[in-house]
Amino acid sequence: LPISLSILLSQTTPNTSRKQLFPISSIIFKRQILLKYEVEYYQCQTCGFIQTEEPYWLSEAYQKAINAEDTGIVRRNILSAKRTSTLIYFLFEKNGQFVDWGGGSGLFVRLMRDYGFDFYWNDPYADNIFARGFEYDKSKKYAVELVTAFECFEHLADPLQEIERMLSLSRSLIFSTVPFSSGTPNPDTWDYYGFIHGQHIAFYSLDSLHTIAKKYKLNFYSNKKSFHLLTDKRLNNTVYNFLLKLSLFGIPAVASLHLGSKTESDIYIAKQKRTNG
Repeated sequence: LPISLSILLSQTTPNTSRKQLFPISSIIFKRQILLKYEVEYYQCQTCGFIQTEEPYWLSEAYQKAINAEDTGIVRRNILSAKRTSTLIYFLFEKNGQFVDWGGGSGLFVRLMRDYGFDFYWNDPYADNIFARGFEYDKSKKYAVELVTAFECFEHLADPLQEIERMLSLSRSLIFSTVPFSSGTPNPDTWDYYGFIHGQHIAFYSLDSLHTIAKKYKLNFYSNKKSFHLLTDKRLNNTVYNFLLKLSLFGIPAVASLHLGSKTESDIYIAKQKRTNG
């Protein structure tokens, strides 16, 4: 059985197995996943976090990493790159190094490097197509200013363990997931459950995201829709949301002019890496 996120948050050992803890989550419904598996969904009685039973079907669900229903993947990457570049430009060390966790095809990393930010790709489960040569190398142990994790949180079988890995690189984390405000989203109308593709297994209430921030002594900022920031920096949530809106009005292009796009210089780096084997 899955366990309550509240129990996980009370643990001091970062890698505690969910199977070793007593479950206090309540079963809220059952639904068919991948059109054939009857799966139980549980919800934390304290913070509202929802997760499936132990996700035994994931190897089948990920036969193709990008599911056929995800027609908005390119649009989301472009929007995420605009928002992230604006936040970094105004709130973080813009000349620092950054890691995209769960980087998928590498499209986001490529867009961010095109804007001039020194981004690196990290994803043990996907093929890097667009950012080859710019994989994160943890053996180099360089300082990471900020980590991003888009379309990642809802896929996590053990959210806290993975979040701790992200925060081990940086105390600032920009991430996306669609939260719900309260109660239980209706399984007959909330498409985010993703019953057909079976890849979404964790669902966060706004309370659960605030609880995670408190656990790690971080501040939480959000547009309450899909775009969030955990950081030890003290910001104003109104300013945070203003910057997200500002990102649609040319700020990324300004950042690119200031920093210098890496599109051309990366060609030289890629050639050099290929020559050196």
